[in-house]
Amino acid sequence: MKLIGDNLRITKPDIQEALKSGDPMPVQGLVKLCVEKGTFAIDVNTGPLGKSPEKGMAFFIKAVESVTHLPLLIDTSNPVAMKAGLKGASNRPIINGFSLEPRKLEKILPLAKEFDCDIVGFLLYPDSRVPKDEAERFEVAIELIEKAEDAGVPKERVIIDPIVPPLAWEDGIVQARAVLNVIRTLPDLLGFDVRTIGGVSNLTTGAGNKKKKNLMVQSYVAMLATAGLDYALLDILNAETVAAARASSILSKENIFSWGMVPGG
Repeated sequence: MKLIGDNLRITKPDIQEALKSGDPMPVQGLVKLCVEKGTFAIDVNTGPLGKSPEKGMAFFIKAVESVTHLPLLIDTSNPVAMKAGLKGASNRPIINGFSLEPRKLEKILPLAKEFDCDIVGFLLYPDSRVPKDEAERFEVAIELIEKAEDAGVPKERVIIDPIVPPLAWEDGIVQARAVLNVIRTLPDLLGFDVRTIGGVSNLTTGAGNKKKKNLMVQSYVAMLATAGLDYALLDILNAETVAAARASSILSKENIFSWGMVPGG
């Protein structure tokens, strides 16, 4: 399981101010920290960039790529911003992402073919609802792959996101278990070695107690690793969560064990 830092978010005040002022240093400093902590890629979560989306995206791509050659997940729902990011990226870009929502099928999915890149596929209904259980998620996954192939995007290019739910939802625990079963079953269901990605940080959305939040994330990320998740989107600067994720990945493989593999001093 590869770990992807989701730390670069437009919702952070210092990142908002960096965009507003055109100062790349806050972005560069944050990305450097993520690279130092061993992130596999950088999730560039710019939001929709409603005003001057091309200029805003160009700012982020240039700032990030000035300090790293790691792959970039371009995370925006704005197709204009997305296309600008794909055009400007020198590092290997990944579209994050599309779903059965009509606008994303029409405007975002075709960009994966145009730019010959991987694309994250969210298991969401056309009206943005999250499927209730694993059976519904399987139905959406099958349709999502069909839509991708109809658009000329090879199924192997799609990275499925089964949508990690907040535990605070009424059925949050049931949904969280369903996600694990979906990850385990998708390769057999779809008939190929489908890759999966999960936003681990979603699990504790709304949580107030940091210690309890960390405990639940650490426990669940271990379960995700065991289920076979390929990419975990998480706070790469949270040392405890990252250590748990990396230790879990060791236990999920059938390699010869050595203590040198275990993170820590």
